[in-house]
Parts: sequence; structure tokens; C-alpha cells
Amino acid sequence: MSNSAQPLKDVSFTEKNPEYIKLTKFDLLKSYVLWYIVCEVSNSFERMQSLAFCASMSPALKKLYKTEEGLSEALTRHLVFFNSQGIWGSIIHGITLAMEEQKANKKDVPDNAITGVKTGLMGPFAGIGDTIDWGTLKPIIFALAASFAALGSPIGAFIPFLFAIITFFEGYFLFNLGYSVGRESVTSILQSGWIKELITGASILGLFMMGALSAKFVSLEIPIAFNLSGGEEQLAIQDLLNSIAPGLLPLALTFAIYWYLIKKGFKITHVLILIIAMSLIGSLIGLF
Repeated sequence: MSNSAQPLKDVSFTEKNPEYIKLTKFDLLKSYVLWYIVCEVSNSFERMQSLAFCASMSPALKKLYKTEEGLSEALTRHLVFFNSQGIWGSIIHGITLAMEEQKANKKDVPDNAITGVKTGLMGPFAGIGDTIDWGTLKPIIFALAASFAALGSPIGAFIPFLFAIITFFEGYFLFNLGYSVGRESVTSILQSGWIKELITGASILGLFMMGALSAKFVSLEIPIAFNLSGGEEQLAIQDLLNSIAPGLLPLALTFAIYWYLIKKGFKITHVLILIIAMSLIGSLIGLF
């Protein structure tokens, strides 16, 4: 009789068993919305986004772990250092929830495996997200908004909201993707090489966009002109520069800003203040 009962015991923790605690779509949505709202709220030098990560996981963990001890251990696991890009990093949340679900039901997932997956994936996905979202998608959308605003269209004031809408649904898709494919599939995707090609392509597209925007929106001219041989004929410095290469000064200004950011670090506020100061001084002395 004991042998015949053994197969029933083997399937007691499968997803088809009523006792199996399964996270629903609503549970995933709740965790993702929490993460989307608070991912950058609790940043600290010691743990970065760990509090936000733990807060977003807590509703699902309360459902998975019925005992106070199990819930306490799960929450403590997710208070360690974590730092990734908010949107693409959400795929790690999905993977982590899948592993926590497995651990809560079958108890065959060690704690260090969950922590190791978070630590190993937060860096690669941060690089992907920064390149695609902040380096490519955001400049394109905001440049489109600036174009409409420059034409006096009120649509330009609403186009920037597209970035928030697109990234919200992008993150939700990645969150569910991480939960569905699990740890091993995401690792194989990272190792396959197509992510590197995606980053390279997005970087090239971003460079094209920045070049086009620089040519269209950066304006710099020198109105100074000199009389030749004391006559009425004048030599305008801007005409001379245009004969060498049209748009030479805007190009030089763009490269100067780029050089400053590379050498001095990413301090865009300093660049803006410096540009405003130079513009005011140059206008007062008649240089611009």
C-alpha cells in the first residue's frame, strides 16, 4: 500500500495540485506597478534600490510564504544590494518571483541561487536598458516633441508622455517574460550574442539621431566682418567659415560639449550653465 501511495506524494507539489501556491497575473501586475513607482525612490549609497526591490516583491512573498519565519527570510533575502535600470531590470523581478514560487512550493531552490541570479543579471540588463531607453528612445521622443514645440504646436507638450507610456508597457512585458522563461532561458539569451547586436544597433541609431539633431537645432554664427584695404568691400568671418564647411561652428560646439562630458564626467547642469554664460557674454561683446 505504501508503494502505491508513493506516486501521489511525488506530484504533491506540481502546479496541477490544488495545494500548489501559484502567482496570478494580478500578483505580477501589482509587484510590477510597485516597482515602476518606487524603483528610484529609496536609492542609497549602501544598498541602492534594495528597499524598492523588496517593497515590490512583498505582496507576492506574503502570498507564497504563509509562516512568519518563511516570510521574514524571504524579505531579508531581498534587502541586499541591488542596482539596475528600472525598465529592463524588471525582467530580474520576474525571474526572482519564479524562483521564489518554486522555493515556496518545492523548497529545492537555495537562497544563494536567488541572490546570485539578481547579482549576475543586474549589470547586463542595466547596460541594455540605458542604451535602448535612455540613449535611444528618450532622445528620439524628446526631439520629436521639440520639433513640434518649435513650430508652435501644443502637441509638443504631450509627446514626452509617450516615453513614460512606452516604458511602462515595455517593463511590464519584460517582467512577465522573466517570470515565464525563468532563470536558465534568460541566461541563454544573454550568452547567445543577439543582445550585443541589439545594443550596437541601438547605439548606431542614437548616433545618427544625435548627428541629425545637432545639425538642425544647434545654431552658432559669428557676425564679425572686416573691411578690406579700407574700401567698402567686407570680409565676413561667417561667410569664410561657410566656404570651408557649412555648419562648422555648430559641429565644433557639439564636439566641444562632448569632449567636456567625457573629460569632466556627466554633469549636464554645468554644461547648460556654461552655454548660457557664454551666450550672454558673447552677445554683449558682439561676438554672437
